[in-house]
Amino acid sequence: MKLNKKFRGAFIAGAERVAAWSDLLDDINVFPVADGDTGRNLMISLSPLMQLGEEPQNTIAKLFLSARGNSGNIAAQFFSGFLMADSFAALPEAAKKGRVQAWDAVHDPVAGTMLTVFDALVEYMAESPPTAEDEYVAKLVDYLADATRSTPEFLPRLRQAGVVDAGALGMFIYLEGFFNCLIGRNQDFQPIWERFNGALRISATFQQTPEAGYCIDTVIRSEHDVEEKIKRLSDLGESVVVMAHDDYYKVHLHTDDIHATRKHFESIGEVVQWADDDLELQINGFKQQHTDRAVHIMTDAAGSVTREDAHRLGITLLDSYILTRDKALPETLFSAQELYESMAAGVKITTSQASDFERHQHYQRVLEQYPLVLYLCVGSVFTGNYAVAKAWKEDNDPQGRFVVIDTTAASGRLGTIVMATARYAERTDDPQKVINFAERAIPKCEEYIFLDRLKYLAAGGRLSKKSAFFADVLHLKPVVSPTAAGAVKVGAVRNKQGQLRFALDRLSKRIPENTAPFIMLEYSDNQSWIEETVSREIKQRFPAADILLQPISLTSGVHMGPGTWAVAFLPERV
Repeated sequence: MKLNKKFRGAFIAGAERVAAWSDLLDDINVFPVADGDTGRNLMISLSPLMQLGEEPQNTIAKLFLSARGNSGNIAAQFFSGFLMADSFAALPEAAKKGRVQAWDAVHDPVAGTMLTVFDALVEYMAESPPTAEDEYVAKLVDYLADATRSTPEFLPRLRQAGVVDAGALGMFIYLEGFFNCLIGRNQDFQPIWERFNGALRISATFQQTPEAGYCIDTVIRSEHDVEEKIKRLSDLGESVVVMAHDDYYKVHLHTDDIHATRKHFESIGEVVQWADDDLELQINGFKQQHTDRAVHIMTDAAGSVTREDAHRLGITLLDSYILTRDKALPETLFSAQELYESMAAGVKITTSQASDFERHQHYQRVLEQYPLVLYLCVGSVFTGNYAVAKAWKEDNDPQGRFVVIDTTAASGRLGTIVMATARYAERTDDPQKVINFAERAIPKCEEYIFLDRLKYLAAGGRLSKKSAFFADVLHLKPVVSPTAAGAVKVGAVRNKQGQLRFALDRLSKRIPENTAPFIMLEYSDNQSWIEETVSREIKQRFPAADILLQPISLTSGVHMGPGTWAVAFLPERV
């Protein structure tokens, strides 16, 4: 079968909507454990839908490999059936197939999770066959919302926390986006916080249950009958989800004994993919929403701000996407090691902005969740993000709660401005003071980016291949600075020692004596050199400096390549 354009667009829109609301899903994720990763896992798991083509079978295979976490693996099973719908008439059977596969994949399935939403979808369409009418979709969405609101009735942990199930909400958000897009109403959504009023913020009295062990996601290849060994997985851990595809088995489980579990998997067949998360670390890092700030800060992940930074400081990140031949992932969820190793091996990697629809959903989400939002946007000379945000604000923000500032910055310069502003926001309850701080920081912040090779800029069309060739042959390593006019070349050196001397010279000229500058050092695949050499030298020269080591944003990394590093700084307290 081949999917038509309308259904492809709807499947993609659902995944984009989940990505935009993923932070909220993380915030309320308390079942089966309070590890705050449902949004992240659903983003990773559903990412193959972003590249959905006419042949859904290709995407189903990718979903099998990409699925992460309890929610992501169950969702992947549902979509392996649901993706076979190519018309309104085919929806009931496709949903039924997906629902059965999702329930069958879970060794110990329980109601009150996304499984309940799948049940509701199948029940409604069995009673009332789907049509392309507005009224039908509105009633179906209301029915799915009722099912989502019912999840605490099944699970005591949700009742204690005072929230709906994160996975169930994720599937509601997906399906509402999917069906509205099918009928051409992809901008017409009832506010999530209005629809689920009182069930999207964890109760202050909720006590997290300490957990130890690991969340395992693995793929095993075996040509033998391994059904009995697969059944034994429930003896090794909990939250077991198993999927089969040809000779491959995808398994998710929580286990206390990672070594015994790995050994058991190796007895089943060849372990071709393995990922493990430390549950204790995730649970300890799980925090409730930052709702007490004077203003909520949003920025672009291109500013070398990590997901961990954003979580700690209460920042919303807007991701761009890293694209390879086989996958498209948000930049903050792509492996830096994989990226730079692939680039060094000559693999073609590109970047892409999120769609306007996904960005609009991000704006809608933060305005529903926070009374005032400050979007410190990547410079308009680098992307169209500022224009998109300003246009949306004109049409959707009559009260002026969405403040959009063109920082003229990118990479670490943007990140330094954002993180300094977020730190300042922790110290004041006056939103205008936070906005004023950001506006003062923008012209004072500088960045110097040290490139190892120019061929990556040439590959992305940002420099002529002839210029890059001669510079690389002459072993010249250019130094660039992101400004309001774009990336400007400010120098060239011959080696890493020259780069370091250049950085120290510029810092000495720009930073007044007896001040405490905020300095961000960014690395690509050269973290150890930055830590052991660059950071030490700068700390000796500026002992009062607040020095932060950060991975350079991967969208910058794609265009600048391995060996790149940078220094961004605010010369003194703003």
